Amino acid sequence: MNQFKKIAKKIGLISLLAPALHVGAVLACTSIALEAQDGAVVYGRTMEWGTFDLHSRVAIIPRGYEFEGSTPDGKPGMRWKAKYGAVALDAIQKDYMMDGMNEQGLVVGLLYHPGVAKYPEYNPSNSDHTIGSLEIANYVLTSFSTVDEVKEGLDKVQVVGIIEPALGIEAPIHLTVIDASGKAIVVEYLNGKLAIFDNPTRALTNSPSFDWHMTNLRNYINLTGAALPTKTLVRGSEDVDLAPIGAGTGFLNLPGDFTPPSRFIRAVAFTETARETADADETVYEVLRIMDNFNLPLGAAEGPAAESGKLDGMRSSTIWTSAADSKNLKYYYHTQHNRKVRMIDLNNIDFSANNSHIQHLELDVRKVQEIDDITPIN
Repeated sequence: MNQFKKIAKKIGLISLLAPALHVGAVLACTSIALEAQDGAVVYGRTMEWGTFDLHSRVAIIPRGYEFEGSTPDGKPGMRWKAKYGAVALDAIQKDYMMDGMNEQGLVVGLLYHPGVAKYPEYNPSNSDHTIGSLEIANYVLTSFSTVDEVKEGLDKVQVVGIIEPALGIEAPIHLTVIDASGKAIVVEYLNGKLAIFDNPTRALTNSPSFDWHMTNLRNYINLTGAALPTKTLVRGSEDVDLAPIGAGTGFLNLPGDFTPPSRFIRAVAFTETARETADADETVYEVLRIMDNFNLPLGAAEGPAAESGKLDGMRSSTIWTSAADSKNLKYYYHTQHNRKVRMIDLNNIDFSANNSHIQHLELDVRKVQEIDDITPIN
């Protein structure tokens, strides 16, 4: 009977976790960064969300724009003015920045962290230093220019979980932050405390915690971009030469599924074996090509609970892919509707103008793939 109770208790726990597990199944964000021979650092990231369209927009944040954080009890949260202008991509038609770069070349990516992220308990007496988890990228993008500044500054802010109606839960997130020098960190909230990890790989996916991914990486130290040599088997008087069947033998046992641990291994493997690139422009090409390996077809990993009615108009679980050149301050993206790459040059934006509002641009003017017809005319 005791054994039956234990099993029943486990089943009940699984039932309670089912919504969170499903949410984790539909999210598969991956980020990387490469460095060119001239020192340019280029970041890339995919945004996977297979439950419903995020309706992301380009957001242009001016210097001096005043933000106000949110709190669980509805009190006004922390207020701050943007020290730096930034270009970002938001979500759900709200000023929740998911990804972006500021005018100092600091890049921030907000990625989902289900089942792991746990924020500090909200302290109402500290509401004037409080922001919601979906507002942390806003704060980092507009307040800091380097990773070292982020490390110091986040200690002064209380980040809490607030139920977002579009999700029905507190958004569990973590951040990748990379500055123009290439220094990178991962920001997580674990067991109610802020945890900041240096990130020598510059790669990030989702759960579990970043230190777990780094430990798991040690299971794949055999991976190499070099082909394995022919192996000779000695069998009596005859030798048998076993040559590789094809290319790619150095990546044998590279995990190919879309779970966060497997994607992290692939992200590190592909960036570690990436071709040498001379400058930022060429590195943008390489970053976007690597990110193609993480595109997720609609329906491939959503699970049975995905509501098809919310997927109307979607063509991919990879809603958009971004790249950021932190040396030349150019931000790139393409979308599920149009793979043509679009670019915003931060050098040509006057971030001192119109600081009373954030300017929003549609990701796709027309949600169709641009195709050049090159059929010869006879």
